[in-house]
Amino acid sequence: MIDIPGATLHVDARGASPRSVFVHGLAGDLHTWDALWREAEPPAALRYDLRDHGASVSHARPFNHATDLLHLLDAVGIDRCDLIGVSMGGGIALNFALEHPERVARLVLISPAIVGWEWSDAWRALWRPIAARARAGALDEARELWWQHPLFDTIRHTPAADALHESILRFSCAPWIRDDHEPMLPDIERVHTLRMPTLLMSAGRDLEDFRLIADLIAASASERVERIDFPDCGHLIHLEDPHGCAAHIPSPFGRGLG
Repeated sequence: MIDIPGATLHVDARGASPRSVFVHGLAGDLHTWDALWREAEPPAALRYDLRDHGASVSHARPFNHATDLLHLLDAVGIDRCDLIGVSMGGGIALNFALEHPERVARLVLISPAIVGWEWSDAWRALWRPIAARARAGALDEARELWWQHPLFDTIRHTPAADALHESILRFSCAPWIRDDHEPMLPDIERVHTLRMPTLLMSAGRDLEDFRLIADLIAASASERVERIDFPDCGHLIHLEDPHGCAAHIPSPFGRGLG
């Protein structure tokens, strides 16, 4: 457990000097990376629970996930890292790379969200009942609605389903009850300023919002981004195909994750 301004973060590190940092998605925790870590065996890496996720605790609000990450890197003495994020964690990783490019050597985005995205009407229609049940105190119902979200249709009947379901059952639901994240401008307006080599993994069976986000990132920063599409995967590529995901991550960098 590592104290940063406004929160205490639960951290799992491998190796004496971690050089790769993994950021999970909404309603997950650091265990979302278990399968990928088994495949990739990063010798020097760090993963952590975002604020209000897993065992991490928030003490003050409002907050900013990218600022939390900056404080975490400072606390553990990581000057520069390879940053890997999935879904909402991909949006956090991208936002951090744009805000603090000197701290990121290489960026890996897996089915990323993006800060300031204008979500489609279809996405909002699915989102509203989840937030409504959470705010009414029916947390188990909110978790079940999230588990049944079309985002997870391709994974729900795979070997990875149990791990995903268990992570959702552990989720505090706090971000659904009250969104205390600081307002931020849309990152899509500045993706073209990315400086570091970036690997973008997209899924052929992902929802339209995430497909469009991947298209726009690839088009806006084409000189820095290598895109790999997994046509048979849904949103959580690292869970559906951890072997394929691990095999591709080192490809543009000339070495493994560590």
